[in-house]
Amino acid sequence: MADTTASITAGTLSAAEKDAAGIWGFSRAQLIALGIMVTFLVVSPFVLYPVFLMKLLCFALFACAFNLLIGYVGLLSFGHAAYFGMGGYLAGHAAKVWGLTPELAIIVGGATAAGLGAVAGWIAIRRQGIYFAMITLALAQMVYFFCVQAPFTGGEDGIQAIPRGNLFGLIPLDRDITMYWMVAAVFLGGFLLIHRIIHSPYGQVLKSIRENQPRAVSLGYRTDDYKLLAFILSATLAGVAGATKSLVFGIATLTDVHWSMSGEVVLMTLVGGLGTVFGPVIGAGIIVAMQNYLAEMGAWVTVIQGIIFVICVMAFRRGVVGEVAALLKVKL
Repeated sequence: MADTTASITAGTLSAAEKDAAGIWGFSRAQLIALGIMVTFLVVSPFVLYPVFLMKLLCFALFACAFNLLIGYVGLLSFGHAAYFGMGGYLAGHAAKVWGLTPELAIIVGGATAAGLGAVAGWIAIRRQGIYFAMITLALAQMVYFFCVQAPFTGGEDGIQAIPRGNLFGLIPLDRDITMYWMVAAVFLGGFLLIHRIIHSPYGQVLKSIRENQPRAVSLGYRTDDYKLLAFILSATLAGVAGATKSLVFGIATLTDVHWSMSGEVVLMTLVGGLGTVFGPVIGAGIIVAMQNYLAEMGAWVTVIQGIIFVICVMAFRRGVVGEVAALLKVKL
């Protein structure tokens, strides 16, 4: 902690930290993991169902956005479904009613989530622990009931028949394989952005706040401002994930703003590995794969998810990736 604080005070990373960071902030182990992930992104659509993969990538980005807040700032939000769902609603409305192209619709969804996150963050960020979590949950429930009543959301029917449109007005996204490449690009861009944030001087300040906020305050950092910006960034990326999902499936519903969706992203992050770069991706893959391949079991899927969560809490306290990293003595 002392080394991290010293490097923050200097405004740059020390030479030893730069050596440990490797290339572009990736350690050697992380570069190998990134190579495996990129290879999977390229090969998987020729082996697996593209729609399943697109759902997985949308939730992986959602989990990565959530992990930015809880894993690196130490703030547990129980209301991230609000940004995920509202991003989907506004992107769907922009694509269907306003006739915007998909990339602009995604930007609208992300911007909406950013604005909502700025308001919610400004209200909640002054509290910590369970009080912060409860405030975010309460605000998310307000968003949910707004979506139930607002005319443009379609109420319980949602916004249906959302067109995928043409990327940049030129490339039609009607085919699943074409849509997959756009979703993969959005996910990879969001993933690399989060990695860059984490390994920037700003990210070092966030980690110091997580470890010892009074000490960061004593060094002169306005911690509330740093946490608010992290909250907005996390909400924005969650909104981008929700917007992309609504275009993939052509529908935006109340399910995406329901409190249970906030619970799912918490589960994904914890199962994969809290505070790890690749953990949320693995966690999202595990949960989405369970939901997809165990769908015929109906309500038992939720029971199985609960059992896996209990096992992870008891036996894999650091999550799947966290335990693997500890076993190999590397940083993932």
